[in-house]
Amino acid sequence: MSERLKVILAYIAICTIWGSTWLVIKVGLETMTPLLSAGLRFAVAGVVLFGIIRVRNIVIPWNKKTASFFFTVSLTSFSIPFALVYWGEQHVSSGLTSILFAVFPFCVAIMSFLMLPNEKLTFAKIAGIILGFTGVVVIFSNDVRFRTGTEQVFGMAAIVLSALIQAFSAVLIKKHAHDLSPFVVSFIPMSFAGIFLTLGGLLFENLSVVQFTSTAIFSILFLAVFGSVTTFVSYFWLLKRVEVVLLSLTSFITPIIAVFLGVIILDETVSSHLLLGSSLVLSGILAANSTDVRTFLRNRFTTKQ
Repeated sequence: MSERLKVILAYIAICTIWGSTWLVIKVGLETMTPLLSAGLRFAVAGVVLFGIIRVRNIVIPWNKKTASFFFTVSLTSFSIPFALVYWGEQHVSSGLTSILFAVFPFCVAIMSFLMLPNEKLTFAKIAGIILGFTGVVVIFSNDVRFRTGTEQVFGMAAIVLSALIQAFSAVLIKKHAHDLSPFVVSFIPMSFAGIFLTLGGLLFENLSVVQFTSTAIFSILFLAVFGSVTTFVSYFWLLKRVEVVLLSLTSFITPIIAVFLGVIILDETVSSHLLLGSSLVLSGILAANSTDVRTFLRNRFTTKQ
């Protein structure tokens, strides 16, 4: 299998799986508390990753420098951002959550401009990000209902803050983890996050409301195996091969996947907002990747000649 095909398949896998995670998180929170649910998700993911690392005989480099890096990634990729997302989703609708988290590419663009001088913030990338964000807003424009309650305001702020922190972490990993296995970059930070979040849930949450229903267990297992292991290993693998700003555009695609899953599975209607918004998102992604698209078309044309 060629490198380009692997990149495309990994990108599709991330978008497809993460397109379903917002809903699965929200369903799981019906009978679980936020910190405990997130903690168990990453604890299970850590166990799965440990098994993979042992089977593949992957070496885990451990010294003062890598330990500090892993701890920072745990806090900024998993522990703090997912605590914020899980808490925020209790008070914010899935549609509004998708719009709020779609600020992620903007945050990544700013962080990469400041931290990665080799990745230029071009006009095409800026135009693509704006188009993509506009498309996400259009898709959910009819579904978003604002309340004036304090909890929703704090929930919205939590999700935006999560996107900002994860943007910093993505750029940090892009800059410093080039020589590390994606399995290792996922395993140690996720395991730390599993410990931190589970302890936080046990110490600070009202566990009397927790019920390990079949739905809750499915939510934890699905998010651990597919929403964490599969996606983050693929994501960290892609970070070595794709510019971080372009990779961040997955946050525009995942809401579209989520809506189309609703159409396919729940027999929901295809609205004009969905079609228009999807067109804007895809146009934004093409614009941001315009250089690669032109190169691809030029090569195809030259080959045919």
